[in-house]
Amino acid sequence: MPKLKTNRGAAKRFKITGSGKKIKRQRAFANHILTKKSPKRKRTLRSPDLIHTTNMRSVKRLIPYG
Repeated sequence: MPKLKTNRGAAKRFKITGSGKKIKRQRAFANHILTKKSPKRKRTLRSPDLIHTTNMRSVKRLIPYG
């Protein structure tokens, strides 16, 4: 079986955790129009989040060696 190609867009957006069982992502809505967002909301948007378990299979397929 040939080697699989990594989806480069996904490789830049997702990181696999140390255990290899979860995938981290950055949160959306943190780039512009920040004046109307509360400091607490902006602080929360800075921290990474885990992708939902329903998306795990499709993202793992995009980054097979990640």
